Amino acid sequence: MGLALAAVLVIAAALGVVWWLTRPPALPTIPGQYLATVQSATKTCPELSVPMLAAQLDAESHWNPKADSGKAQGIAQFQPSTWAEWGKDYTGDGRADVWNPQDAIPAQGAYMCHLFKEVKGVPGDPTQLALAAYNAGPNAVLKAQGIPQIPETQNYVNRIETLIPKYTQTYAKQISSSPNPPGD
Repeated sequence: MGLALAAVLVIAAALGVVWWLTRPPALPTIPGQYLATVQSATKTCPELSVPMLAAQLDAESHWNPKADSGKAQGIAQFQPSTWAEWGKDYTGDGRADVWNPQDAIPAQGAYMCHLFKEVKGVPGDPTQLALAAYNAGPNAVLKAQGIPQIPETQNYVNRIETLIPKYTQTYAKQISSSPNPPGD
């Protein structure tokens, strides 16, 4: 009896390990402290969606407001020259702060809206083109008349395109579980 029980326990443990190693990865979600800011940042531009902006923030910094690549800074990874043009004081504290997500996320939304307009005449998917413009600069997209042949930019666009459906799924759950579900 003791040997049979030990065998059952070993098999159960092995099945548990197999399940743990083969379970699907958890879907990404918008951190609660940024949800309203992301929602607000997409309101003024019909091309933007909450899942798209969330996927972009995930790809840029993994939601880390202190991210610093040496070239770009903050949760939205603005280069200093781009921040100088697009950074604004959205919090009303008297300072446009690239390190403050409440300033950086709306600035990213405004800049993305601008980029959608910049690349409007370029053939291809508008979202992919705007994302490529965010990564490589609008001039690179205009010159290439599409997504530039830059591996970093191509990988960036592909990563976000992969994340958008995941954020679409989890965002729907986030707003349905909210007591007062906000709009898109």
